[in-house]
Amino acid sequence: MPYSRKDFLKQLSFGGISTIAGLGFISSTGFHPRIKPGILEKGDTIGMISPASSLSEEKEYGEVIKEIEKLGFNVKIGSHAKEHYGYFAGTDKERAADLNAMFKDPEVDGIIPFRGGWGSNRILEYIDFDIITTNPKPLIGYSDITALLLAIYARTGLITYHGPVGKSTWTDFTVSYFQKAVMWDKPFQMKNAAGLSAGSPNSTETLNEGQATGVLLGGNLTVLTSMLGSEYLPDWRNSILFLEDVGEDIYRIDRMLTQLKLNGILNKINGLVFGTCTGCEVAEGFHFTLEQILQDHIKTLEIPAFVGANIGHINNMFTLPIGIQAKINANKGIITLLESPVSSDIKP
Repeated sequence: MPYSRKDFLKQLSFGGISTIAGLGFISSTGFHPRIKPGILEKGDTIGMISPASSLSEEKEYGEVIKEIEKLGFNVKIGSHAKEHYGYFAGTDKERAADLNAMFKDPEVDGIIPFRGGWGSNRILEYIDFDIITTNPKPLIGYSDITALLLAIYARTGLITYHGPVGKSTWTDFTVSYFQKAVMWDKPFQMKNAAGLSAGSPNSTETLNEGQATGVLLGGNLTVLTSMLGSEYLPDWRNSILFLEDVGEDIYRIDRMLTQLKLNGILNKINGLVFGTCTGCEVAEGFHFTLEQILQDHIKTLEIPAFVGANIGHINNMFTLPIGIQAKINANKGIITLLESPVSSDIKP
């Protein structure tokens, strides 16, 4: 059954937090009831922002907007989305202001960044999490946007979505899973499809056999590790961790997985899905493959795990709801949601 902030307040009046402990979690900033945003529908307005880097050319903004409009949405552009401040789209405060404004704006139903790049970590201290809590709506993105997805979930309990950004390649596969995640109000299954275009995996490889259940959490490995030690990460206990990356040497992937291990994260999770590591090459003089490094770190955990899911810097990608209960089948390379990722009862 869909759960919203209104439900939380109602439950508080009838019995206190203990009656709904299973619908929230404890973070470093206190108890957070889990909040599902309203379902997106055709005709809704998507707020488009640039919380990190800006697009290279002015014409790209128009091309991205056309893609979003093809999905049936109207578009509202953030005040600073097209600005340039070094390699950022405006100053840290300006980029954060656009995010806060989109959540507060009653005309905006969902938010999709134009792109990732680098810079979302830098705006976390300027985000108004109270505004987000009282104005829940879907935020979709990946790569550098991982910082926003995890921080917002950790600080507010709002479900966020690891999926395409505006400049992504909106293939039929990508659109299908985007729609299932934010435009349907029922659980669904994620499985790689055969015959996809170049750059997308057609099969998965089992690291450890078995099935596992837990809360879906994760995103870009580099961005995630850069947040360790901060107050912007969720509780990893009993979670299904999914990871992806791009342009990293294998030894760096090794180093970051070691960092997760030393921080105790890998020992808390119930299962792991590693998507793709696009352009991750073996550095000269090093002879480990990505598969060998994953075996080293994951095999010994003895938890269900598989690699090669359609998650990452690829043309055909899943949209994964962060904070939703899911089950993985590592033998078959399948992720199954155990509940609806959105609420059909509320609208922003």
